[in-house]
Amino acid sequence: MSVFHRQSGTAALIAIAITTSSISPMFSVTPATAQIFRSQIRNLSIPAGVKFPVTYEKDKIVVTPDETIPLTVNIARNIIDRNGNVLIPQGSQLVGQLEPATKDSKKGSQFVARELVFPNGNRQNIDATSSVITRKEKISKGTDTSKILQDAAIGAGAASVIGLITDRRIRLIEPVLGAGAGAAASVLLRKKKVEVVVVKPQSGDLDVTLRSDLQLSQY
Repeated sequence: MSVFHRQSGTAALIAIAITTSSISPMFSVTPATAQIFRSQIRNLSIPAGVKFPVTYEKDKIVVTPDETIPLTVNIARNIIDRNGNVLIPQGSQLVGQLEPATKDSKKGSQFVARELVFPNGNRQNIDATSSVITRKEKISKGTDTSKILQDAAIGAGAASVIGLITDRRIRLIEPVLGAGAGAAASVLLRKKKVEVVVVKPQSGDLDVTLRSDLQLSQY
């Protein structure tokens, strides 16, 4: 039984035990530890609870606590077995969305991954989530937003909030539903300052943990 962990090298390791009998594969999981068993027909399952490190092209993502945006991140390192076989290649994509979530009664954001896309174009469903990010910054008239927005991707709602309060035009992350901008403008009619959630992918904010077993159909 070996531990899946973040490494400083080029690969993240998931150790697997290979069954040599014809019995159907089974697995067991303890906290931070995963065993993965293969059958003779080479079906492979990574169990719930395993964590995948990811990367994103920007240092930060800034959204309002109430908005949802589409988001695609990359697997940071090869996920391999103890024999060096690559299970999930580095650069594979996790497609999902950053959506509102709550932790300890604090509003924040959480990345929910719904699809795994391999470099060869193969796709399959995945059920994985990041932790809830509750890190926030307050924005009000006169606030210097340069540090907050430096190398940041901005959601439409956050862009509207910051733009209307500071008179600064904000470059959006990627097209999203217009409801985010409308909601932000409505908030500004009632408030002179707002809070935005600041997600830091390079600090592991978007690393995801499997909520259910992942059957690797391409293996």
